[in-house]
Amino acid sequence: MKIHHLRNATALLTLGEHRLLIDPMLARQGAFTGFKFFGGGRRPNPLVPLPPDTFSWLEEATGVLVTHAHPDHLDTAGLRWIRKHGLPVWTSREEAPNLRKRGLAVRELDDGALGMRVERIPVRHGRGLLARLLGRVSGYYLAHPDEPSVFLTSDAVLTEDLLEAVERLQPDVIIAPAGAANFGVGGDILFSVDELVTLVRRAPGRVVLNHLEALDHCPTTREGLRERMKAEGLLEKVLIPRDGEELHFTRQERASWPTAPGPGSTQERERASLASHTEASAP
Repeated sequence: MKIHHLRNATALLTLGEHRLLIDPMLARQGAFTGFKFFGGGRRPNPLVPLPPDTFSWLEEATGVLVTHAHPDHLDTAGLRWIRKHGLPVWTSREEAPNLRKRGLAVRELDDGALGMRVERIPVRHGRGLLARLLGRVSGYYLAHPDEPSVFLTSDAVLTEDLLEAVERLQPDVIIAPAGAANFGVGGDILFSVDELVTLVRRAPGRVVLNHLEALDHCPTTREGLRERMKAEGLLEKVLIPRDGEELHFTRQERASWPTAPGPGSTQERERASLASHTEASAP
């Protein structure tokens, strides 16, 4: 399995013969409005450009997976690119009618689709009234017979239902948003850093943290996240890719992946270097 992180939540996910473009936000830097509506700090989004070779890499895509159609997961530039290339778009039954109206060749991502085990996990994008306003969001568990399994949480906060899915499915890799997005009112609409610590502790394998340093309402930085994970004794269990970086995983690696120390533990464990799992493809 390969995760080629591009920017924010956009990535190319290689599972067997499939190369799925995940949640394409392909706009140029500063192309649309800021999301930080209150409290200052509003800036045009995206904050950073795509890596220089992005559109060459995208030629590998065989399909698109859209977890939900918010503009930081499917923007106008992403729509144009998908239509131009005529790729199938995999999404939930609930999201499918909306995307068909936008001229996309939509297929429902149900169990058995793409020749693999699939489970849709409904997740909560914020809390209270704000979560209801943001609408339904789907996480996905994908288990290709020849690859490590992966759980894309999509945009979520920590809930008992989400933790139950992690415990039940035991995904080899979790991909989770780490930006702690906040409109300036109504609380975080993505995992807080404290919630990420809990998620990483409960995860059976690696956790890839994305949705960072690309949008004005996501204050968490890569460096700050690394420092917190290091302080918690969890740093070697997480991967925080740079824009343009590739992460590689094999099924054989699972047995040797580190188990996180329990809460309050200060024991230092020797673990294999994450360099064996990553390959930088951006400067």
